[in-house]
Amino acid sequence: MSSIPSNLGRVPDLFRSQSSLINIARTNLEMFRISNQLATGKAITKPSDDAVKAVAIAAVQGRLDRATQIARNLEVADSSLATLDQALSEAADLLLQAQSIASEQANFGASSGERASQAVVIESIIEGLYEIANRQSRVGYAFGGSTPNRQPIDQFLSGYRYRGEGPGLVTDLGLGSSVPVTIGGDTLLGKTSNRVRGTADLDPDLTRTTRLDDTDGARGLGVQAGVITFSFDGDDPHEIDLSAAQTVDDVLDAVTAAIRAYETAEGVTVLGPLGVSFSGETLTVDVDDGAGTNPTLVFSDVGTGTTAQDLGLADDAGLSFDAASDAGLALAPRLTWTTAISSMRGLDGVTLGQFHMAGHGVARIVDLDGAETLQDIRNRIEAAGIGVRVEINADGTGIDVLSEVATGAEGALAIEEVAGNDGTASALGIRSLDDTTRLSDFNDGRGVRYISGAVNPETGDPDPTLDVDFTITLGNGIELDINLAPDDVVTVETLLEAINSQAAEQLTDLGQPTTLFRAALADGANGIVLSQDSSAAGMTGDLTIEPRNNSQAASDLGLLGGALSADGSTLHGLDKAKVRPESIFGWLLDLRNALENDDTSGIALAGESIGAAVDALAETRALVGGYAQRVDRETTALEDRNLLDEMLLSDLQDADFAQAASRLALLQTQLQAGMQTTGILASLSLLDFLA
Repeated sequence: MSSIPSNLGRVPDLFRSQSSLINIARTNLEMFRISNQLATGKAITKPSDDAVKAVAIAAVQGRLDRATQIARNLEVADSSLATLDQALSEAADLLLQAQSIASEQANFGASSGERASQAVVIESIIEGLYEIANRQSRVGYAFGGSTPNRQPIDQFLSGYRYRGEGPGLVTDLGLGSSVPVTIGGDTLLGKTSNRVRGTADLDPDLTRTTRLDDTDGARGLGVQAGVITFSFDGDDPHEIDLSAAQTVDDVLDAVTAAIRAYETAEGVTVLGPLGVSFSGETLTVDVDDGAGTNPTLVFSDVGTGTTAQDLGLADDAGLSFDAASDAGLALAPRLTWTTAISSMRGLDGVTLGQFHMAGHGVARIVDLDGAETLQDIRNRIEAAGIGVRVEINADGTGIDVLSEVATGAEGALAIEEVAGNDGTASALGIRSLDDTTRLSDFNDGRGVRYISGAVNPETGDPDPTLDVDFTITLGNGIELDINLAPDDVVTVETLLEAINSQAAEQLTDLGQPTTLFRAALADGANGIVLSQDSSAAGMTGDLTIEPRNNSQAASDLGLLGGALSADGSTLHGLDKAKVRPESIFGWLLDLRNALENDDTSGIALAGESIGAAVDALAETRALVGGYAQRVDRETTALEDRNLLDEMLLSDLQDADFAQAASRLALLQTQLQAGMQTTGILASLSLLDFLA
């Protein structure tokens, strides 16, 4: 209230005037605040109005602001998932149509003309899937993975190349929750091969420029740079700060400088002529023998640090260095694109030359002569223009060659040797048909079918003669029966060992030299080679092979239909380990080609693959549908949370109009009374009091 104290009548006029004005101003200020509440509808417009409520309002407003962004994310996710669902639905319809055609045309009653006309329909289906795979949503290409700004599928040579990268983009729903808005290359519409995995450990050595981050460390946990200590001949430990070390060179310089400083300060000789260096995968320390006293140099970690152990300079067994022991523990450096070929022990004794790459109707010779780094190898392979990508494997020990082009079976990728080039592709571990190639990868992953455990239909007893998969007939009429067992069909190496050992045993039983026959991997074009010694007596006929007991082993191994040499002594089998992505485009191309060629078995195989693709696509669509339902639930829940937050915000922040209006009227009356009182007091004089 603006009241006038009773004693104001007996004070100076100036003080009485100032006191009255202060009270009137206080009333005006309160009226201004209430007027603002009525004008803005807000009871609190700044933190000083009510500090406690202001904190609560800020928290609620922050939730609402985040909810606004999440609502936008949900809207984008809903739109993108709708596009994906529609695309997958259309793709599934096209695949069902293709599967139906394959089923109808696989029977022997269909004519070649009818199949040729259906091949045109399959071509249109391929074009339709191409459009679907490159469909765009609100965030870019729906099947572009983590690169939605780049068209994921391109026509390349005789196939379709997937150019997307990564698993896909996701949108944030808050609290660590997210849903995908694009799909990556793990779908059948676009996929890279996972088959040509480098089998060779290139085993790089340390170099001065090797980064510590590019090593596994002596403990296999990387290298944690920090402070270590060294102690010479039992003396007190001295620190070496390696916290800023990034390369092997940094470590060598820091350790050398610290030990040299110790030598100068103590007047002793610690390091021999080789000093602190490296050899192979280990750091080395050449310790002076101290005129025959053979002192030791011991490195240790400080506190809970592990730097010395990570660098292979210390271990739990008390590793020390002396004149007779200068090597630390192996650091297991990993490959990088800058790794020099000369530092790869896996290529010791190998002079890199040429190898052959063929696929998609083209063939290329890759020449690695003069290559100095792993990046040079990568550049030359990818520059061949055959649709492959080179990567360092996850362990950092070798390279993988990934085919990005979905094509028909005849256009699949083969990486082969060029005879006389020191086995370049095998040395790098990237030959597509090598000793280590698994037979389960043959024939597009269908493997090799063989007979095992057959029983006599009359006696019910096991009958080894019914397990024979194929018979090899030599030029002198000798027949060699080959019976493959599960342990024989693991890798190409185990297969060749089984064929050669069974052949040698049978030749020995017949009193013939085991050199009459040999199975091996070709030095050149891929394929298994069966050869006979044509110089032996009686070798007048051609080497032949015949399947037995309805076994498909000879066919699946490429031995049927192989190329026979002019003198009939060598059979060069077909390459059944070619590489191509598991993509619906490839299987549709198989179906189209089989229809054009009137190939009943090819139609059946393509139809089987397409059927599996239909099931896989249905699973993908179900997953997308599940995400769409989740977005709907999140949207509903977000709207409910926003409603509650807005109600709470209104309770905290909004003004009570009735209360504010009543308060304003009271303040107006109070102001009027205060002004009247001030006017009356201002008119009084000393005579009024004397009277």
